[in-house]
This record gives sequence, structure tokens and C-alpha cells, in this order.
Amino acid sequence: MRFTRRQLLEGAAVLALSFALLGPDTLALAQSPSTEELLQPGPLGDKVQGKADAPVTIIEYASMTCSHCADFHVKTYPALKERYIDTGKVRYIFREFPLDPLAAGAAMLARCVPEDRYFAAVDVLFQQREKWVVQKPIEPLGNIAKQFGLTQQQFEQCLSNQSLLDGMDAVRQRASQKFGVNSTPTFFVNGKIQRGAMSIEELEKLIQPHLKS
Repeated sequence: MRFTRRQLLEGAAVLALSFALLGPDTLALAQSPSTEELLQPGPLGDKVQGKADAPVTIIEYASMTCSHCADFHVKTYPALKERYIDTGKVRYIFREFPLDPLAAGAAMLARCVPEDRYFAAVDVLFQQREKWVVQKPIEPLGNIAKQFGLTQQQFEQCLSNQSLLDGMDAVRQRASQKFGVNSTPTFFVNGKIQRGAMSIEELEKLIQPHLKS
């Protein structure tokens, strides 16, 4: 089942998933994906930072309502970007893996702002997570939308965009079924899966072996 427009417009952090994540028995069948499979973008295209030929590629699957994802983006991501993404050592791919309707709505909002401000919107959503992960999230999400130049009408149209929602759902389902992603954040560092938020020191231990001395 898909998230509905009503769920998105009335969504709250306590809403249950309108589609079930795969059970553990199914997830156990997921094989280690090839690099080619992992790098294949979903129907909406990938959101990428860094050089295409960087020696390390990090793929993150995240849910916008996930406290551990927010913790990573507030505490670790700025150092990752400064030390490795901006210096051409890491190519970073961010993929939406919404765990609830509210997370889907926030991810859709980030997709609806001007393309060159996508990562800025993701940053703000994580930084201000406590303001909009509430029982009545529409107004605070609308305020964030305004910061990025969206009108109220554009904001409502964004949350009503079923094709956008379906595209995210396709990425989520593929990650669950083929890559064994069942929690957030989940990272793939040059194809190797890592579950849970990491400090920059922990992440560096995974990055450094792939860099030329």
C-alpha cells in the first residue's frame, strides 16, 4: 500500500506505516549487492555531492524523522563534507528511506525546493527536527518550505504529488528487498554495509583504507 495524500497532510510522528517493511525472514534472503546494483539510481534520480571519480562512495539511506539520522547529520556530516566530500575524496549519495508518512512528507518537501538547495533543505529539516516532528507538523513544515521560497500552494501541491511519493517508495522497497536495509541510517561505504549513526572518527576508519597514501 502507498502513503495517501490524507496521511501526508494530516501526518504525525506517531502515524503507523501504511506499508509494511519486509519481515526478517525476507530480509535474510537479501544478497550482498554488487557495486553496479548499488549505484543504480531510483526513478527520481540520486542526490549526490562530491566528485564522480572520488575513490570512496558513501550511500546513506535515511528517514527524515529518525533521531539517529538527525544526530549523524548535525554532528558528523559537516566534518565529512569538509574533510572528504569537498576535497574530492568521497562521493556522497543521499537516498530517502521514509519510515512513516511524516518522514515521507519531509523528504518530499526537500525534493520540491530548488534543486541546488536540496541538501540545504535536508540540513534544515534535520537541524529543526524537534519543531516539526510533532502532532501537528504541517505548519512548521510549511514554515520551512517558505524559507526555501515555496508558496503555500506549492507546498500543498508538493505533499500531494503521488508520483514523487511513489518514486521514494520504489527506492525504499528496492533497498529493503535487495540490499537488506531495514533501519536508518544505513550506509554503504564502497559497497560494504554499515548500520547506525557513526562519529567522524568511526567513519574515517572506513574511508582511510581506500585512499592512496
